[in-house]
Order: sequence, then C-alpha cells, then structure tokens
Amino acid sequence: MESSEDGGEESPAEESQDKADGSGAAAVSEAEAELAAQRELAARIEQRKAEKDGPIDAGAKLSGRAADLLAAVRAVESGDRPPTAHFPPPAPEPRRPAPTAPVRPTGAVAPGAAVTAAGPEAVAAVRAVLARGGAPEALAARAAEALGEQAADALREDPWQLLAVPGVAPEQADSFARALLGPECGPGDERRAAALVGWLLERAALRGHTALDAAMVRAALAEHAVPDPDEALQSAIAEGVVLVFQDTLEDTPDQPAARGTTADDAEDGAEPAQPVRVLLGLDRYALAEESLADGLGRLANAGSLTGEELDWESAAAGAGSPSSAELIRSVAGHGLVAHTGGEAARAEPVALVVAARALGLRAYAAAHTPDGRRRLAAALDDASAAVTVAGLLAGSEGPGRDGEGALALDLLAVLDAPQLDVESAANLVESLADGSRLVLAGDPGVLGSAGAGQVFADVLAARMCPQVASRTPDPGPIGELVSGIGIGELSQVEAPGREVVIVPVRDPGEAVHRTVQLVADSVPRAIGVPTDDTQVITPGHGGAAGTRALNAALKERLNPGPGRFGGFDPGDRVGYAPAPGRTLPGTVVSADAEGLRLDCSGTPVLVPKDRVASAVRHAWALTAHQAAGLRWPAVVVVLPGDAARGLSRPWVYTAFSRAERHLSVVHGVDHALPRAVAEVPAQERTSRLRTLLRPTAA
Repeated sequence: MESSEDGGEESPAEESQDKADGSGAAAVSEAEAELAAQRELAARIEQRKAEKDGPIDAGAKLSGRAADLLAAVRAVESGDRPPTAHFPPPAPEPRRPAPTAPVRPTGAVAPGAAVTAAGPEAVAAVRAVLARGGAPEALAARAAEALGEQAADALREDPWQLLAVPGVAPEQADSFARALLGPECGPGDERRAAALVGWLLERAALRGHTALDAAMVRAALAEHAVPDPDEALQSAIAEGVVLVFQDTLEDTPDQPAARGTTADDAEDGAEPAQPVRVLLGLDRYALAEESLADGLGRLANAGSLTGEELDWESAAAGAGSPSSAELIRSVAGHGLVAHTGGEAARAEPVALVVAARALGLRAYAAAHTPDGRRRLAAALDDASAAVTVAGLLAGSEGPGRDGEGALALDLLAVLDAPQLDVESAANLVESLADGSRLVLAGDPGVLGSAGAGQVFADVLAARMCPQVASRTPDPGPIGELVSGIGIGELSQVEAPGREVVIVPVRDPGEAVHRTVQLVADSVPRAIGVPTDDTQVITPGHGGAAGTRALNAALKERLNPGPGRFGGFDPGDRVGYAPAPGRTLPGTVVSADAEGLRLDCSGTPVLVPKDRVASAVRHAWALTAHQAAGLRWPAVVVVLPGDAARGLSRPWVYTAFSRAERHLSVVHGVDHALPRAVAEVPAQERTSRLRTLLRPTAA
C-alpha cells in the first residue's frame, strides 16, 4: 500500500508530487501557479513587516537578529544559555489594516484556467544542460517552470538546484552534479547541503509540517552523507535557505527539548530554563504563520457588535437549539469564535448566518468543497450566502472586495475549518477588514488539511478565543458509529435498515471483487441508492486494492471503453485537481482538440490536453483525504489487509462519516481496525502557530 512517510495514506499534496514524478510539465504548471500566489502573499507580508519596529534581517548574509539566531542554535541546544538569553520576547505589534489589493488565494486556480509556462528558449537551454548532465530531457519544461527563465544558468552554477523540480530525488541530483562538475563534486559541497535542507523541508510540508526540529534535519543530512551536518546547517541558515526559531514546550511535552541553566543561574540557585526546541522552517510558511497569528489576534481583540439595530439576544432566543443560541451570543461579543461538532452541528453556523443576515449584516458561510457549498445553499435562506473558501478569495463567489481590497462582509463562518492549511488561512484572515467576525467551525476528528499546518487544531489548543462545542449529535446508526470512533471506541450498532453493513474478505483480490459487486448491484438493489450516488473510499492509491486497482475494476464494470481520450471515456467518473490538494468530483462529457470536457457539480470545465494526465484521475474510488469535505448517500469503505499499518482513528472517522444513508465496510484487516481506532490518534504536525498565538490567549 502506498503511504506517506509517517505511516498514513498518501495525502493530496503527496499525490501531486507522485503524479509529477512521471507526468511531465503539466504537473508542475499547477504547482508553479500555486507557488506564484504564495510568493505574492509572502511579498505583501514582508512589506508590512518592514514597516514594523525591529525587523528581522534575512538574506544572503547573516546580520542583526539573524546573526543572533544562528549563534543561539547550538548554545540553546547544548544548555549553555537559557532560551531567553538569545530570544527576547517580541514587542507588541500593531493591528493590521485590511489588504490594500485583492490577492489570488493559495491554490485557487480556476478550473481550466491557463497557467503560464516557461518560454521555449528557456526550455531549450535547460534541455541542453540536462543532456550534458545525463538527466532526462523530459524534465526540461518542469525545471524551467520551477527555476524560472534563467534555469539553465542556475543549473550550471548549482546542479543541485535540480532538487527544486518535483519528483527529483537527491541521488538523481547527485548523479547530475557529478556529470557536470566532475572532480569538483563532493558530498560536502555547500551548494548540495543547502539544496538538501530546502528539499527536506519541502518534503516535510507535503506531510503537513511547517517546520522541523533542527536535530531531525541534522540527522537527515547525515543519512544523505553530508560530512558535517552542523556546518551544513549553519551554511544554509547563513545563505537564507531556512529560518531558525525556538519554541517553548509547555504545550508539547512529547517533543524533543533542550534544557539548560546558565552558570550565573546555577550560582543563584535559579530554576532550570524552560524546555525549548529549535525549529527550522522555510520563509513562506514562517511568514504565513506570523501573518495568520497577527490577523487572528486582530480579530480576537475586536469589540462587541452592538447597537440598537442589532438585537442579538432576540436572535439567540429564536435559534433552533441551545448550541445555536450559544454560538450567536458568542459571536455578538467576540470577533473570533471556534465551533466544534459533527455533521449535524453544521446547522448551527447556518443558523448564525441566517440570524446575522436578518439583522442586516453581510454574513456568509464558506465550505471547503462545491458539494459542501451546495449543502449550505440548501440550508440557507439565500443561496448566494453559501460560498467555497477558494471561490470567495478568488472573487468568483460571494460579495467581492471593497475599495480597500478587503472582503465586503461583516461575518464569515468557515465550515470544514480543519481543511484550512496555513497559507490559505493567512490569505483569508488578511482579507478580512477590522471589525469583521470570523467563525472557524468544523469537526476536530477528521483528517487535517492537504497543505502544511494544522490551523484549526492550533486555534483550539491555544484557547485564544471562545469555543462553542455543539451538543447536537449525528443521528442514526452511522452517527452513533462515528461518534464512538471519535472517542476511540469501535462498537457494534443496531442497524435495522441495513444502514451499516460489514463485508468480511480474505485477501485484496476478494476485496476488489466484493467492492464492485456492492457498487454495481447490492447497494442499488438492497438499499435503493443508485450507483452514481455510491462512493468507494480506500486508504491509498497503490496496492492490490488501492484507488488505481479499484478504479480500473469499476470502470470495466460500470463504463467500459477504450479510454481513447488520455485513458478516459464519456461517462467516466473522475476527480479533477485544479491545484495541489484540491479534488473536484466530476464526469467526463467529451473531448476535442482543446482538451477534456468535464461536468463538475453542474459546472462545465475544460482541462487542457497537456494537463489531463496530471490533473484528472478516475474517481469511483478515492482516498479519505480526497473525500474530506464531501458526502454521498452511500459509501463503501475498503480495508484490505495490506492497509492495516496506514489506518488511524482520524482516517477511519473521516472515511466512515462520508456516508449519509448507508455504509458498507469491506473488512480485511481483522483486529487492526479496532486497534487503530483505539490506539492510533492523529499524528501531531510540527508548526509554530500555537506558540505564536499564546500572547493573544494570555
């Protein structure tokens, strides 16, 4: 079974990397578009930080605070000095104004939108350099897009820059460098070390981490035969490849800590210094986390929404449930509120938005997926108040921007908040003007975001705003089953209407056979749910019962054809990835010289011919990460024996909770399923946001 390095299923971000490994330039063109948006956000944040007191110097050489950070790394870890000696607390920062101009959101690539590629001359120049170094010429377009128009010169001067191309491994970059540099090439080359540090942190971001412990990075460098990891790390810091941070461990006692007491402290009998960990991070994530922390603090410190025309108490009294009333009262008095609950609890943010609009406020509810937006629209009094986060930031949905560039709204309830990565969350919060209200709502039991960070979990853990826990349980046998999983219990439930069915299997081959039988025959006949409304969910893409094998078997049964349009035929169920980490379910309509034409939830989408291989996959079967934020009348969860090690409580919770009326579990993992539910919680992602939010919480 293919899995991420930390033992879970392959995340959408890792899937994008996997597809880039063999899909040519098209895969990187999507990633490059996303990176361009991220750079634009980073530039805005840097410009604002330059206006603050005590800016942090960064660049090719160390100076000022950057020099202090570099000097502190070894001292703090060795215990020679307490962390406060090197890392004084930052001065209070002013509240940020609203953005001055609209910004395209991270990953918000419009379906079918053209992506700027490198020019033919740049690609040709890179191709010549690659040929000289013995690298596949097929990498030329991807390298030119990753490194820019001067990619050929960059590769000549530093062959290890090839690691910036998705899918290139260190061993391949080393071989390329040896061919170009000859005897000058060695494992201790500073250029190699710097490229490896960046590569390690980018790989960590694919697994959700915004930073890594310095000791882990040093160990990884040693595994890649870097002679002196300490010196290599200091060189990378000096060159501005990474930033250095220290993080106190009061909320993360399981993390590696450095403890120390100064000589003066020892003489005075002082207490040992507070345990810390030294973290390394890429500037794009560091800037996003700092911007997000500032923005959340700005919203949390906002005053009450009061006035004679805003009768919040009457609105709360008329709410449909006690939890809805509590949420309305919390939002009346606070600019930032967190709301937790399952699928049924989504009605409470909806009630809030309806009440706020009745009071004359510009209130909107945002979901993660178009399917979530559709469900919100059905529940709201005004369907236009339902948006997706990506559509809201892109300007294709919702109220648009005001004259100062801020979103023209007073209150925003973001459902599916666990799916917010740190960069899209920073972009969203930066787009809210002073005085706006933000509600982050979601189910903390589901899998986290496809991108780096754990925004919702960090906000909850920091306790920097009111938290409203819904008391509305999910109904029926499926709701009872999922609620038990959420607290680590997998128990049998009464299902008189066959809402939950367990189908035992002995091997992956039987799992595929029974899955096809369930989707094509048993569920439509016995449950009354059509095949088109039944979704298969499995732990990974590879393996004998992964998405690839299941989709091939389901296509053969449900829509056989030659696949003459890049492997697809009209009527195929597909998943379209307009950007890394986002999957839009759709159906193939037709194909022509322009590309593949899809119907994605009623929206026509044209996927250019050169992007089909990288952006479109068959989707009768999905992973749980791809299915997050989506719901279907019937779901078939496939658990083949080789998937046992990749199971966790959040994975099972997410997969099982995608079903509305019926859940079939093709069960081949024996006791691994209850063990995963009881003993394998969500893996903690390394991020700095929780630490940055502590001053606001205090």
